[in-house]
Amino acid sequence: MSEDSKRSVVVERTSSGQFVATNTRGGTISFGTAPENGQETGFTPVELFLAAIGGCTAVDVDIATGRHAEPTRFDVTVTGDKVSDDLGNRMTNLQVTFAVTFPDGEGAERARAILPRAVRTSHDRLCTVSRTVEVGTPVTTTVAEA
Repeated sequence: MSEDSKRSVVVERTSSGQFVATNTRGGTISFGTAPENGQETGFTPVELFLAAIGGCTAVDVDIATGRHAEPTRFDVTVTGDKVSDDLGNRMTNLQVTFAVTFPDGEGAERARAILPRAVRTSHDRLCTVSRTVEVGTPVTTTVAEA
């Protein structure tokens, strides 16, 4: 495994039930389990998970189709059911739905034509997030010395 393959984020607790994730480039995103200061619009970890699945495949599809035409609509909806059973808490029935439209024109015809293949290729081969979920990569947890 090369040094270029390593990816990481640091998750820091900012208050009770509230966290901020920081990537190696300094970008941040806040999330939590409880509304902060009456704000009920923040993301939960499960919603970030769904966004990661949708965002990963959206980037792949946008690159493939965007070479040919700028979409007039590009929405990706990701849904799933949160269950708690003998296997623990988890998501089931994950579904990614693309709603993409292009204006009239030659490039748009090409973009429309390759859209299904771009979605399939992202799902089957390119999207690191959904591929990791489907392959079932183990997650190791440890406690570092303080």
